[in-house]
Amino acid sequence: MTLLRLLWQIPVALTVLVSLLLLINECAMARAGHRTKDIPYINTGMPYFSPDRHTLDVYSPRDDKSHPVVLFIHGGSWNSGSKNIYTFVGRRLAAQGVIGVIINYRLAPAVTVPAMAEDCARAVVWTQQNIAGYGGDPNRIYVMGHSAGGGLAALLATNDALFMGRGLATNPVKGAILDDPGGLDMFDYLQKMEYPNDEQYLVPFGKDSTVWRTVSPLYHLQADTPPMLVYVGEKTYPSILNSTDKFRRQLQQLGIRHKFTTLPGKSHIGMVLQLFWRKNIIYKDLLTFVGVG
Repeated sequence: MTLLRLLWQIPVALTVLVSLLLLINECAMARAGHRTKDIPYINTGMPYFSPDRHTLDVYSPRDDKSHPVVLFIHGGSWNSGSKNIYTFVGRRLAAQGVIGVIINYRLAPAVTVPAMAEDCARAVVWTQQNIAGYGGDPNRIYVMGHSAGGGLAALLATNDALFMGRGLATNPVKGAILDDPGGLDMFDYLQKMEYPNDEQYLVPFGKDSTVWRTVSPLYHLQADTPPMLVYVGEKTYPSILNSTDKFRRQLQQLGIRHKFTTLPGKSHIGMVLQLFWRKNIIYKDLLTFVGVG
């Protein structure tokens, strides 16, 4: 009986130890940077302003240098998700000498994807105009996202019209880091409806096929599109495998500088969990990409 009790306690003790180590790691990361929470990125007097969805958090290294900026967009099938889940991304960026900007944006069914893209573009514009006050370089802004957020990040990097409409002469995005991105070619995806429950995506994307094409980054790629890092899980959804492969081939055809990496054995959720670990391949590549590593 004593042996059985001891064996039962081993996994419990291991769980406690792992939890303690993770907590220590998080505390160390938190000390490495400073978090400024819930900053509105549009005028709070606008009639559609949402105090929850139109805010962002800034994670800054604790020094007086000017740092590159990575704006991270969360996923969640365009109908869920929050910046508050991804504090670890901001902390790890700040701990490695990068300003992390983690944003919220409006979600379906309240709005459709074009409005989400507009929100994300507004967040980038706010960042360009204000990030110097947090130690960031407004001329080195990169976008990053997972899943639906990866698709939105790709759209910001490829669709200059999102910024021309905001009064900017050029697109301020210098590059994109896409982690198992969804929505790269919704024009093709929603025409085919190959998978169970695909009708659910007609809520965030609507039923107008011209809109599907407009919000699909694949159709905005041009020779002068900024460079990209693209990461895909070997065991992610078939739709993401297919669309990222088309995206990769188009990047190659247009001569756009990029790095495409498949992570063996990783599922869709596993791909975002990679960002919890400071020394994983995505962060290593990212640091070189933005000029830190």
